Amino acid sequence: MSRNALLSRPLHAALFALALLPLASQAAESVTPGKLTYGTAATFMPFEFVKAGKLTGFDIDLINALSKELNLTPAPMQMEFKGLIPALQGKRLDIINSAMYVNAERAAQVDFVPYLKIGSRVVVRKGNPAHITGRDLTLCGKNIAVTLGGIEESQARADNQRCLDAKKPAINVLTFPAATDSAVAVAQGRADAEFLSTPGTVALLTEKPGMFEAVGAEFEADTHIAFAVRKGDSETHALLEKGLQGIVKNGTYKQLIEKWNFPDSVALF
Repeated sequence: MSRNALLSRPLHAALFALALLPLASQAAESVTPGKLTYGTAATFMPFEFVKAGKLTGFDIDLINALSKELNLTPAPMQMEFKGLIPALQGKRLDIINSAMYVNAERAAQVDFVPYLKIGSRVVVRKGNPAHITGRDLTLCGKNIAVTLGGIEESQARADNQRCLDAKKPAINVLTFPAATDSAVAVAQGRADAEFLSTPGTVALLTEKPGMFEAVGAEFEADTHIAFAVRKGDSETHALLEKGLQGIVKNGTYKQLIEKWNFPDSVALF
């Protein structure tokens, strides 16, 4: 990514201030005392996924380190991404830890504790048979794979409108439950391209060498990823912020960014 590695302190403070605007104050109610029960949709490599039957990824390492800092035991609950916010609101979870992109619609339902900022890439099959040059009008008339309900779906539908406004053929937006499903669709030729996070693109190109390539420039590179807590749960919000401050101070945050081969520009702290 060609972005600055760190946000300025004033902007960083503003982000947390926005996330701290509850509808009403309420005390945290842990699902299980002594545990940090979190929901995750483990289908988004490299943030959370299952490998050799084990839950792994940047977010999993991050929550394990944060829980240790807070003397809590991390307790994951795997589910579909679309079920995460209802499960949090229904008090089945303490937090959501699933590379959740911050947007206005979600901010109306949950409070956020941001921990990364990323962008996205257009990924195509190796050789680029559809001759797509990036997030531009070459997408018009093409089949674009995205994660259902994710920011990529919103981006693709906005691009479709741009195609229509330019009197070009519509984009056929193909939605899938997970980014891995989108990648399979591209590999099989059912989709011409997929929208994928920049770290996800790095992971995909590393895991499947010679099968995919990224085209065009990174876009929307200031998208924030955050933990989510229930509206008004200022106690859990403060607890997560404290844990983040601890792992930033002891160097774990930076070490995890390096471990997962993320560009330095993803760091918020």
